[in-house]
Amino acid sequence: MNTDHILLEAKSFSAGYRKQIVVDDISFTLHAGEVLTLIGPNGAGKSTVLKTIANQIDLISGDAVICGKSVQEQTEKELARQISVLLTDRITAERMSCFDVAAAGRYPYTGLLGMLSEQDKQIVQDALKMVGADDLADASFSWISDGQRQSVMLARAIAQEPKVLLLDEPTSYLDISRKLDFLCLLRKLARERGIAVIQSLHELDLAQRFSDKLLCIRDGKAQRFGTPDIIFSGDYITELYGIRNGRYDPLYGTAEPSAYTGQPQVFVIGGGGTAIPVYRKLYRAGIPFATGVIHENDLDYPAAKALAADLITAPSFEPIPEDAFRSACEIMMQCETVICTLEAFGTMNHANQKLRNLAEQINKLQTDIKKQPS
Repeated sequence: MNTDHILLEAKSFSAGYRKQIVVDDISFTLHAGEVLTLIGPNGAGKSTVLKTIANQIDLISGDAVICGKSVQEQTEKELARQISVLLTDRITAERMSCFDVAAAGRYPYTGLLGMLSEQDKQIVQDALKMVGADDLADASFSWISDGQRQSVMLARAIAQEPKVLLLDEPTSYLDISRKLDFLCLLRKLARERGIAVIQSLHELDLAQRFSDKLLCIRDGKAQRFGTPDIIFSGDYITELYGIRNGRYDPLYGTAEPSAYTGQPQVFVIGGGGTAIPVYRKLYRAGIPFATGVIHENDLDYPAAKALAADLITAPSFEPIPEDAFRSACEIMMQCETVICTLEAFGTMNHANQKLRNLAEQINKLQTDIKKQPS
């Protein structure tokens, strides 16, 4: 597989409906074996970009080039041999078996009568097997679940033997297991067959993990293009989506709400990820809380930073400093209740053991965590 070979190139194109521009100045390149994911808010123009590349929407300016030739210069059949398209539109296939639907992917290669050769049939069967839908071959397409339909439609796209695979929100109807199966299969197709994959996704954590490149669309503009390391850095995702009631944590791939403000009622002594369930339970109950002392590289830290009204931290890989311990003591003394989620203490968090002992001495330590507010 030659990964240096450019299969898809957007050249500053603008597109829209009835000559009204919806997306403007879209540029990127996609090589063989790469997965490009479009992300951005609803209505930003992601689907318009995909439909333009598929030549379903006319270009207003610029160009989209597949396999070295403009989409506008290719016939429908020629383009169908280069690109497979899987959109979110509901497919009506009355009285068609799943095999029949998948076999529609062979139409660019069949004659005028659309007769399948034995080789065509084998390609379709192999595609169904690849997506784990070979047992559905004889089933009616209209009777299977949405997730199964998505698998069959992917089989159709694979049977088409494209060089570019275009998908619009392909994981929308899938449960988490099938989402992972689906995206792992896309990566396998890209890697082993040298297919260039371009898709849109709403699941940012999956976009971050499965993409080679990302194109960020906002208000019809290509705001940023690059690798996941570039796109998922700092607070850019929070800015891209205009998140107001919280922030997106790119390190853990999670969206966190904003903390409740006000005087903390509960102080949580945690660490090592043990306090996260408590943080979330207190948040759901609408109770402002403080927590500490949390090392800045601790598993609890991202959730604590997002949800705690007060957070006392310590530098990574260092024993808890005395000033952090004193600050924690002062805040803890003002709280009604103290919850400690730790069962063991070490050299680095010995000061937290002192906090726990102090809380017990002043009768604020809640030893039964199950009695937290629900």
